[in-house]
Amino acid sequence: MSLLRLKALYQTVILENAQAPHHFGTLPNAKTVTLHNPTCGDEINVQMLIKDDVIDQIMFTGSGCTISQASASIMTDVLKGQTVTEAQKRLTDFSDLITGDSLNDADQHALGDAAVLATVAEFPTRIKCATLAWHAADQLLTMGDDADDKTK
Repeated sequence: MSLLRLKALYQTVILENAQAPHHFGTLPNAKTVTLHNPTCGDEINVQMLIKDDVIDQIMFTGSGCTISQASASIMTDVLKGQTVTEAQKRLTDFSDLITGDSLNDADQHALGDAAVLATVAEFPTRIKCATLAWHAADQLLTMGDDADDKTK
């Protein structure tokens, strides 16, 4: 794929997810983490319901830049339906990708549309924007069943 086509795909995926985010809203009785990016003012609230070790539902609310909102939308698509172990692998893969590390084809494919966010690695100041929701999801997965709500 040419560089111009790749950039066009990146822009389309980012804009579509920012303008019409997937899984945007709240879940009653869900574990919750809210994170802030003081650098640009992004705020993300991620909620998750896990049933039988599978992410049954995941939603987010928040405000911020296009990249943070699009990344949160894409993250919900990637993680929904994954086992906790699979989700933690996706979180690690995304972290590696966004910081400029290369992934094998299978791991990149498993990230779906999140793979287009790899270009954010070229803009270090935007990495926090792209990873905010993913950090919140990681915190939710590591909270354990005994914690009902956590806000930072």
